Amino acid sequence: MHARLSPIRLTLLAAALATTFPLYAQEAQETKQSAADTTVKKGEAAQAGQTMQRVEVKGAAQAYDPRRDDTATKIVVNQEEIVKYGDTSVTDVLKRVPGITVNSSNGRGGEIRMRGMGAGYTQILINGERAPAGFSIESLAPDVIERIEVLRAASAEFSTQSVAGTINIVLKKAIRTGQREIKVGMRRTSSGMRGPNANLQLSDKVGKMSYSISGSGAHESFERTATVFEDAYSGAGVQTQARSTVGVEDGSFSYFNLAPRLNWNLENGDTLTSQTFLNSGRFRTRTNETATTTIGAAAPYPDLALANDNKNSFYRTELNWVHKMEAGAKLDMKLGVQGGENDSTSRRLTPAGAARALDNLIVSEGEDRGVTSTGKFSKTIFEGHALGMGWDGGYNTREDSRVETEAGRTVFPGLPDGEEFEAQVSRLALYAQDEWSVTPRLSVYLGARWEGIRTRTSGNTFDTGRSRSSVWSPVLQTLWKIPDTKGDQVRFAVTRTYKAPNVSSLIPRRQTSVDNRSTDPDYQGNPDLQPELALGFDASYEHYWAEGALLSASASIRRIDGYTRSVIDFDGMRWVAMPMNAGQAVSKNLELEAKFPLKAVMDGAPAIDLRASISRNWSEVDGVPGPGNRLDGQTPLSANLGIDYKAGKVSTGASFAYKQGMTVRVSERQTSVMDTRRDLEAYVLYKFSPKLQLRVAGQNLLDEDFKASSSYLEDGRGLVLRRGSFPVGVTLRATVEAKF
Repeated sequence: MHARLSPIRLTLLAAALATTFPLYAQEAQETKQSAADTTVKKGEAAQAGQTMQRVEVKGAAQAYDPRRDDTATKIVVNQEEIVKYGDTSVTDVLKRVPGITVNSSNGRGGEIRMRGMGAGYTQILINGERAPAGFSIESLAPDVIERIEVLRAASAEFSTQSVAGTINIVLKKAIRTGQREIKVGMRRTSSGMRGPNANLQLSDKVGKMSYSISGSGAHESFERTATVFEDAYSGAGVQTQARSTVGVEDGSFSYFNLAPRLNWNLENGDTLTSQTFLNSGRFRTRTNETATTTIGAAAPYPDLALANDNKNSFYRTELNWVHKMEAGAKLDMKLGVQGGENDSTSRRLTPAGAARALDNLIVSEGEDRGVTSTGKFSKTIFEGHALGMGWDGGYNTREDSRVETEAGRTVFPGLPDGEEFEAQVSRLALYAQDEWSVTPRLSVYLGARWEGIRTRTSGNTFDTGRSRSSVWSPVLQTLWKIPDTKGDQVRFAVTRTYKAPNVSSLIPRRQTSVDNRSTDPDYQGNPDLQPELALGFDASYEHYWAEGALLSASASIRRIDGYTRSVIDFDGMRWVAMPMNAGQAVSKNLELEAKFPLKAVMDGAPAIDLRASISRNWSEVDGVPGPGNRLDGQTPLSANLGIDYKAGKVSTGASFAYKQGMTVRVSERQTSVMDTRRDLEAYVLYKFSPKLQLRVAGQNLLDEDFKASSSYLEDGRGLVLRRGSFPVGVTLRATVEAKF
């Protein structure tokens, strides 16, 4: 699979493509010659006093579309699309991409999902590598991102821990001579959230060296009131409890991103690149909960104060060397160092004189350190064959400590320094791939990847555990351009992917709950947990019928063996939840998409672009009785509609997202329900001058709250129903963007 460049001059195009894409290179050379001939003829005609029509010539690179032309299926979201709505979080950008949804249970943040699948099935990468534990993707500012690659089917070059697909976030790399840009904005919501944000971009070239610096920061505070209702019914249907809990919350969060980059062009044609990414975030909340019971026993803690503080930081620095060899071969090697810290404090406190006193404090500290190494050798070995092979390895350590006290006294007297554990993770992957242009209309991508992971966990509250797993992942993708058509093509892919258990799910450390019961159990990891293995089939039809116009239909299926779900049991003293490999799951997906400029269907139409997509998902888990035994949180139906318009100095647009509600049977005793959600957004961009513009955007313009509910069958209480409403409010954001 090739990483291709954005449009460049024709003289560079032929040289760049000649080594790996002979057909494109030939087309570029012919286009270049045609352009030269046109220029000569135009000059001759002008000398002869003739009136010539202006001719615009576009090179092959300008016509290149990775979604249309790459054998491996890929959607690329460029920087213009990323910053269009002035978002301050990358999660807000992704929810407008076809086939991607962002699920949130309380209106803040959210889990990124492809095909409606989250919980580790969707792989999120930054520059092709996974971020360490504790890194919050929500704190990644869109302004430091160059592009987002959405890979619907696995490729051998990236980790195949991508059952649903891969989202690769590529930080800014392109160096623009003399670029200096600053953005300053303010965000405010009707629900009480407000705060400023800023972004700075600097880049320039000095001889053979070039540099760029991207920085972003934001601080927001919020206030809101959320209400949760809890009712209980006996087996005879008699209501035994009616309770409402009102939570008054205030808090704040802030983040800072910095991404400096240096490029050197060496004398022999090699390039050396240093890129660093720094991220820091802080989040705090203070909540007062008041529970009112009108039927049944009073709540264990009718008045409860909650305080949560979290600080996290993350860094990654990489050194990348690209060495050009004879016969068009290339060696691309990268060495990286990364690390992070994640500290949190959580306190639960009842007021003085409460019938049941509680003063619980938990202080957790985590530290990650690691080194990574990747490399790729690529060469065109025969006509039409582009061979690539490489490695991807890393070693990471994580150290965690947890101290819990009750009324100032440690919960575990035998552990004066608290609970401690350490995890060491070693991984190595080897892969090979071949892009084969069988005919001008048929191309095949063949790849194979072996990936092995070894984990060692140790601590002062459990025995040392070791886990080892390895997976072979063959990959086949094909692209067939249908003869005698202008732009019709068919894709097909067969992949073997997997989902590895995260480190926390392997550690047999008991995390206790304050009010232990079947609906609020303790949690304990399972060192015997094995990876989930998936066999996937993807097929799609694409119709390109005009410039910028696309109609597509795709279908996929994933069969997952060793499906992991949380099993709750009573160990004789307490209720405990533990992840287990429990059976098989099947997920099916159907997606339809259309996008086109209005001028493609209407002569003389204004500069309006339209887009629409709809995704339907089905799933079934055989370890859970039906109905509703689907993958947890999988959205059954989602749709997106969008429109953009340009006229002179003004650009504007709107986007509407729909997510159908669902009922999921999580276990024999538990069911969760997510309500249908509709989200309308709009933006306006006004250019005062080429160097100054104002962007105004609105989110959640329909003013819908986030709502969720669940039901439990609990011993001694019967059927327990919970439903909550979390206000979000209408968001307005204004940003001034200036170049200097």
